[in-house]
Amino acid sequence: MLIGWSSADITPDKPSVLRGQFHARISKFVNDPLTVTALALEGADESGARHQAIIMSCDRVNVPSIVENRVRELVSQKVQGFDPAMLFISATHTHTAAEVDESLYGPQAPEVGSPAEYCDFLVERMAQAAAEAWERRAPGQVSWAFGQAVVGHNRRVTYLDGQSKMYGHTDQADFSHIEGYEDHSVDMLFTWDPEGNLTGMLLNLACPSQVTEGEYYVSADFWHEVRVEIRRRHGEGLFILPQCSAAGDQSPHLLIHNRAEELMRQRRGLTERQEIGRRVANAVDDVLDLAKADQHSEPTFAHVTATVRLPVRTVLRGEYEAARAQREHWEAEQVDPADVFATSRRHVMISRYGKVMTRYETQADNPQYETEVHAVRLGDIAMVTNPFELFLDFGLRIKARSKAVQTFVVQLAGTGRNTMSGYLPTARAVAAKSYGAEAADNAVGPEAGQVLVDRSLELLDGLWGE
Repeated sequence: MLIGWSSADITPDKPSVLRGQFHARISKFVNDPLTVTALALEGADESGARHQAIIMSCDRVNVPSIVENRVRELVSQKVQGFDPAMLFISATHTHTAAEVDESLYGPQAPEVGSPAEYCDFLVERMAQAAAEAWERRAPGQVSWAFGQAVVGHNRRVTYLDGQSKMYGHTDQADFSHIEGYEDHSVDMLFTWDPEGNLTGMLLNLACPSQVTEGEYYVSADFWHEVRVEIRRRHGEGLFILPQCSAAGDQSPHLLIHNRAEELMRQRRGLTERQEIGRRVANAVDDVLDLAKADQHSEPTFAHVTATVRLPVRTVLRGEYEAARAQREHWEAEQVDPADVFATSRRHVMISRYGKVMTRYETQADNPQYETEVHAVRLGDIAMVTNPFELFLDFGLRIKARSKAVQTFVVQLAGTGRNTMSGYLPTARAVAAKSYGAEAADNAVGPEAGQVLVDRSLELLDGLWGE
C-alpha cells in the first residue's frame, strides 16, 4: 500500500461573500482557517491489478463541478501516472466559507473579494494539495475502526397534522415527533508509517458542519475544534480528513434536550463547537489502540467510478404556478440598493423560483439527472460518493445492505453533470413538505434516491465479487 497526505490553507485573504443562506453575508474577519486535505492511495485488488485514488475534503458548503473539473485538469498537468478521473472532492458543508459563483448573490461592493477570484485561488490550492499527496506516496499501513459520537440530529419537526418543518418548535401543543432517525456512528480510517506511527485519519460522520452557520466570519465550524482537539492529544502534524455522511435532514442543532445540554457545556466551560470536538476526539481515543493493533500493509484496494442516471423530480403544474407567483412577488419587491441583505435575498429568490419554472418548461426534454459515483474498497471497508444533501435514510439503506464491514457514505462529493444537486429527500419528507423537500430544493426526488442506493450497491458489490 502506498499512502500520501497533504493539506493546504484555503482561507480567503479579503472580505468575502459567505455561502449558506438565502442572503449574502460579507465576512468581517477570519475566526479560524479553512483547509483542504488530500489522501492519495495506491494498491492492488485481489487479482493484482493496481488501483489509485486521491480522496479530498474541503471546508466548503459544496464542490461545484467547475471546481472539481478544473482541479482534475491542473492535477493532470502537475503529476505523471495518475488518472485524474480517480480524484474526488467532498465538502463538510460549513456555511461560513467563501462563495465561488459570481451569479448566486449578485454584485457586491468593490472592496469585497470576487467569487471568481477566490475560485481561481481555491482551484490552485486544491490541485497543489492533490499533487503533493500523490508525489508523497510511500509504503505504509492502514487500519479502520467504528465508534460513536453524538453530533448530528434530525432537524425536521412533525406536528399532529402530519406536516413537518425544518427547525420547528417542539414546545408547541401540536408537536408530534421528530420526523426521522439520527446516526451517531463515526467511521474511521487510520494511516500509519512502516514503523507503526500514526500519520493521519479520515473521519466520516452524519452531520454537516453548521453550529455557527449564520455568522459573518470565515470558519470551518466544528471541524476546526475537532482538528484542534485531536492534534492536541496526538500531535500537531497529524492529517485529519473529514467527510459528511448522508445527512440532508441532519444538523448539530438540538431541538430537544437543548437546555440540559447547554447547562452541561457551561459546567465544562466549553462552547457547543468545542463540545463536539471533545466528543469526536473521545470516539477516536476509544478505538485508536484497537486500530493500531490491526494494521494492514497490503489490503485489497479497488476503486471504480460510474455515471449514474437518475430520474429528475417532476415539477407539477401547481408547483409551477406557485413558483411563478413567488417570482412575481419578489420581482415587485422594492429594496434599497445599499441594503446587502435585502438586495441579495431578492436576487436569490427570483433565481430560485425562476429555476423551478424553467425546469417545468423543459423537463420533458431533460428526464434524467447524470452524476458521477465513486466506489472504493479498502480491505473490509467501503466508500461510496454522491453529490446530494442526501437524507439519512438513503445512506442507512446503503450501509445496511453493503457487503463491507463498514461503509463510508460520502455526500456533497461534486455536483454531478447538472448545475443543481440540492437535497435528496425521502417520500415521507416530501409528503410532510417544508424546506429541503420542495421542488425548488430537489433536482431529483425519492424515486431517484432508491435508484442511487441500488446503483451504489451494485458498484460496491462488484468490488467484492461472490
